[in-house]
Amino acid sequence: MGSEERAYHERFMREAIAMAELALKSDETPVGCVFVKDGDIIGRGMNETNRTLNGTRHAEFVAIAGILSKHPLTVLNETDLYVTVEPCVMCASMLRQYGIRAVYFGCWNERFGGTGGVLNIHSDPSVDRPYPVTGGIFREEAIMLLRKFYVQENEKAPEPKQKKTRELKTEILPMDVHQPKSTPPPALLSPPLPTSAASTPTLPLQASSTPALV
Repeated sequence: MGSEERAYHERFMREAIAMAELALKSDETPVGCVFVKDGDIIGRGMNETNRTLNGTRHAEFVAIAGILSKHPLTVLNETDLYVTVEPCVMCASMLRQYGIRAVYFGCWNERFGGTGGVLNIHSDPSVDRPYPVTGGIFREEAIMLLRKFYVQENEKAPEPKQKKTRELKTEILPMDVHQPKSTPPPALLSPPLPTSAASTPTLPLQASSTPALV
């Protein structure tokens, strides 16, 4: 992967991480995302399930609601998603039905992942076009945000658990210690880079070899 392409993808993942950090400060599960079309962010979202008491208010749904208030649904056919955590089964299905072009994420979701972590909603046979996924961009940062959330109190949980004795673990195992749970996703399409960098090679696909969250 060339330095120019790496900088392109990391730029938008940092924006997604900023949304996840805002979610953490708001006592929400720290998952954030941005939707990018032609190098510009057209939508942002973070988890809002605690504030709204609505389990469907995941970051991707929040962002898409804002996008569709200004753009037609077809805009997603030319849009990429950057999200800190692998989309869950619900979000992965929605993204496929809406025709997202590609998904980039930070860490894998080993409990509910829909793009390789548990199921392959993005690539299984379907009437809807599959989409490529790339995981592992700022994986460690995404994992640490989740760990910070799970050691703090969540007063809006159905049965709040006492977490005062929990300690924040800082050790993160390397990605290659886990065996793959899924088949390789489709080949990754090149991102919309500036014309001067159009020949930059695409990101190496990682999701198929290391789909573990921690």
